[in-house]
Amino acid sequence: MQIRNLATASGATAQTIRFYERRGLLDPAERAGNGYRRYNDAALSRLQFIRSAQTAGLTLSEIGSIITVREAGEVPCGHVLDLLSAKLADVHRRQQELALLESELHHLIETSESLDPGDCEAGSVCHVIAQAHQ
Repeated sequence: MQIRNLATASGATAQTIRFYERRGLLDPAERAGNGYRRYNDAALSRLQFIRSAQTAGLTLSEIGSIITVREAGEVPCGHVLDLLSAKLADVHRRQQELALLESELHHLIETSESLDPGDCEAGSVCHVIAQAHQ
């Protein structure tokens, strides 16, 4: 199939497909006599894998590492599990950071309710934020 057909079937743009080829995530396409790229069903399967892996939060580098393991003739399931576990730990860490930020924002809003805008000194930028840490 030509790149436009692969793009339609996979939901990726032709530009994205060429980018994945340059990054080594897709095997280089065969060229027809007219110079057009020709792709097979394996390319479509690989694109679907890449998109699914991205949906799981994996980076292109991480996806590339999975492909490398597979192309070395190994089953990448253990490697994938390690990547997904690390991704989940990162999500938990970010959730904790967001919970702290939420708490700080609530504190700032509550503090601002007791402040009079008329008391904001000309030399300060904003006493809502300045007062929060005094």
